[in-house]
Amino acid sequence: MKLLIASDIHGSAYCCKKLLDAFKAENADRILLLGDILYHGPRNDLPEEYSPKAVIELLNGIKEHIFCIRGNCDTEVDQMVLEFPILADYCILPVNNRIIYATHGHKYNPGNPPPLSKGDILLNGHTHIPMHAEYEKFIYINPGSVSIPKNDTCRSYIILQDGIFFWKNLETFDEYDRLCIL
Repeated sequence: MKLLIASDIHGSAYCCKKLLDAFKAENADRILLLGDILYHGPRNDLPEEYSPKAVIELLNGIKEHIFCIRGNCDTEVDQMVLEFPILADYCILPVNNRIIYATHGHKYNPGNPPPLSKGDILLNGHTHIPMHAEYEKFIYINPGSVSIPKNDTCRSYIILQDGIFFWKNLETFDEYDRLCIL
């Protein structure tokens, strides 16, 4: 299965359209959204083409391809308008002989990891900074932000295929980093 992983759309219709373009161009099977879908949050400026209603329409149009976890800006009101589940705090994905613990990152993160076994993967967004790092007990992976990148990074997403994480620039779909977990 080819999985597109993205985080922090924050209501940007422009970035959501680009993400759906990437989904089609990558010929991915599913999208895993790591939260913060509709609202920009009080600490962020409005993202480009801020239009939560447009994002709702775009994502509901491909609801059968999305699975999602709750971000710190996502609420029960958002669930009332989105036609796919968004309120789970985490999901666990088996990949080869490891597990991926996917969460937004505001509760569980490298400074406060969930219970993980050696070699497992903690996957989260929230910081808006793409990265990967190996810790004593786990590997940390972050796709960055689709709409509001920080620390001079680009708008980005990840493709997970055959045990390899590929970081991609949302504007060009070009790969700029990769990590093999086989």
